[in-house]
Amino acid sequence: MRTKAADRLVWAVDTMDIRPTDRVLEIGCGHGVAVTLVCEKLSGGSILAVDRSATMIEMAARRNADYVAAGVASLQTASLHEADLGAARFDKIFAIHLPVILRGRPDRELEIIKHHLAPDGRLFLVYQPLDSSQTRAAMTALAETVTSHGFTVAEVLVHDLPSGTIGCVIAEH
Repeated sequence: MRTKAADRLVWAVDTMDIRPTDRVLEIGCGHGVAVTLVCEKLSGGSILAVDRSATMIEMAARRNADYVAAGVASLQTASLHEADLGAARFDKIFAIHLPVILRGRPDRELEIIKHHLAPDGRLFLVYQPLDSSQTRAAMTALAETVTSHGFTVAEVLVHDLPSGTIGCVIAEH
């Protein structure tokens, strides 16, 4: 039995405007709820989801077993810098609450994202602070971070949900 997806995850996936043939990478997939939401929109496309926690990948694999069996979803236990992405290029790369981008030194991670983002691909960085009054400042910081690493910010979204204010920086390279 599937649980209802959190409004922030539904909003994040809807924001990406997934097309049926998109190739998608999720960084930090957790329980795999967003993987499910993405797979529901794919027909001919695929998603690769990575998470450094083996427990989270196991949960995501159980939740998305049918999509994995069908070859629509694949999962890897790895941090982004350790993931085996091969020569893959992704139309959409997204992360929801990725700490290294928010608070760390994301040089390595953003270089990997640049390398694997397809021409005309987009990066979606989603964040919902506990204190909604911090959302705009967080989006500004995320936008500055990706810009300083060679991305162009296409759009910054801030949206009110029942669970609080959420934001997304959409960037291109």
